[in-house]
Amino acid sequence: MSAAVWLGVAALGGVGALLRFRFDAFVQRRVESDLPLGTLAVNLVGTFVLGLLNGLAVAGDSLLLVGTGLLGSLTTLSTLMLETERLAEDGDGRLAVVNVGLSLGGGLVTAALGWALGAVL
Repeated sequence: MSAAVWLGVAALGGVGALLRFRFDAFVQRRVESDLPLGTLAVNLVGTFVLGLLNGLAVAGDSLLLVGTGLLGSLTTLSTLMLETERLAEDGDGRLAVVNVGLSLGGGLVTAALGWALGAVL
């Protein structure tokens, strides 16, 4: 892998992190819920786009740049787990389970939809 690709992954990683922060805040401000819907929305968008890239058969440096750099920093398993743990810690185990279920189930569905769309394009 070239130095330019390494720098590109790093730069796109920064962009993805900023997009995650802004998009999460945008959703949270507009939708009142005890569930962390901002993180859910960010992760579902990311899994859809990653599925789309795979359906389009994007590979090599392009996949590293977008899939690893941009989408790897846009999506966030650690925040999902932290928010789920906080729900459980606050005594709302039901919402914690719903959060994990929506994230995993929704992620599988959105990745499959992205892949299917990419495969026909």
